[in-house]
Amino acid sequence: MAMAQREKITLATLRARKKSRIPITMLTAYDFPTAQIEEAAGIDCILVGDSAAQVVLGHSSTLQATMDFMIPITAAVRRGAPTAFLLGDMPYLSFHVNTEEAIRNAGRFMAEANCDCVKVEGDARIVDTIRALTAATIPVMVHMGLRPQAVHQAGGYRAQGRDAKSGQRLIDEARRMEDAGACALLLEAVPPEPARIIAESTDLPVIGCGAGPYCDGHVVVLHDMLGLTAGPLPKFVKRYGDIRDQMAAAVRAYLADMVDRRYPAAEHCYQMEPGEAAKLHPAPRSNP
Repeated sequence: MAMAQREKITLATLRARKKSRIPITMLTAYDFPTAQIEEAAGIDCILVGDSAAQVVLGHSSTLQATMDFMIPITAAVRRGAPTAFLLGDMPYLSFHVNTEEAIRNAGRFMAEANCDCVKVEGDARIVDTIRALTAATIPVMVHMGLRPQAVHQAGGYRAQGRDAKSGQRLIDEARRMEDAGACALLLEAVPPEPARIIAESTDLPVIGCGAGPYCDGHVVVLHDMLGLTAGPLPKFVKRYGDIRDQMAAAVRAYLADMVDRRYPAAEHCYQMEPGEAAKLHPAPRSNP
């Protein structure tokens, strides 16, 4: 029996979740079948993150993600998850040059990938961009705290807001983002104390990514929580599976079956109609 399709998750849904203190669920996805799985599981929000540059393409940072890469994979995720709240991650330099280019690129996410929202990384210096995108009717989530696109400027992947001065700066900037028209905030690698003040002092949904238990929801990179990512994980990631080991075991089993000629077996073959095989004969050799 087919599962009934749920109602579309909208920004109003997320605001209602916050008001009712119901945690907002969010994961990343980068392809159609993964989006189908997350949709069927009931995930509220799916972020097509520029982290795809790392976990899908194998780059060392997110900076190599481009608009021409992000738009098709985001559109694929939308086809797999029609009712989830879909966020497209604005890649490096896609919204920094000028507001006109920012609007054009964000508009591609909305029109070509059918997103519900775009996500931009930034601090107080992008307030005018947030205001311009909002004026262009484009919902914007602002990614604050640790910003992977600014990792070289920050000197590495380091938690932010760990002292009172920098924590207060995050609190003040969050207010400025709200005033500029942001529809949601994402806090990455931020201690629980400033994250709590931000979440409790705004009506905006606040999503944590290593920002403690007081945010309105949380997001992690799917490949990290499933064990697909090789090497050490961020401190805030809880591993829920070992898919990498399972895939490796499946590949080894396939290899062994092939070497020992156990695959393909008769049950994996298409059979000719009775008596038809006897009518076949080798094709004549051509003259050299």
